[in-house]
Amino acid sequence: MHLQFRRFAGCPICNLHLRSVARRIDEITAAKIMEVAVFHSEAATMAPYQGDLPFEVVADPEKVLYRAYGVEASVRSLLHPRAWVAFARGVVASHPSGSMTGEGGHVGLPADFLLDGTGRVLALKYGEHADDQWSVDEILEHARDARSSG
Repeated sequence: MHLQFRRFAGCPICNLHLRSVARRIDEITAAKIMEVAVFHSEAATMAPYQGDLPFEVVADPEKVLYRAYGVEASVRSLLHPRAWVAFARGVVASHPSGSMTGEGGHVGLPADFLLDGTGRVLALKYGEHADDQWSVDEILEHARDARSSG
């Protein structure tokens, strides 16, 4: 399983990234990886943004999973130039409601975990800014590496 922690439902950076994952879901599924994305928003807030994604999305407004996996928030999430570029690209790409309300805060950091069938962490990445997450190529590479070493 690739368990990814995103920021709030309306985050243009997160939604741009998730669309890149959705475009390649067939490759991810063929590699026997289940894709799951977690947001610190309510399910109703997520529906306009993530309701059509071809993988599971989980509402965690109380940040229970975020705490369990040690996923942090930091003002630095918005300070990196790469985050600003991704933000602009995400806004241009589309925003369903035109709102970027940051349910749970705007300063969340992304995180990626590759888990085996027992829940053991095979690989992980804690993002240093809002656009610091694994690409699909990196997800597939980590899965290949885990299979070859295990």
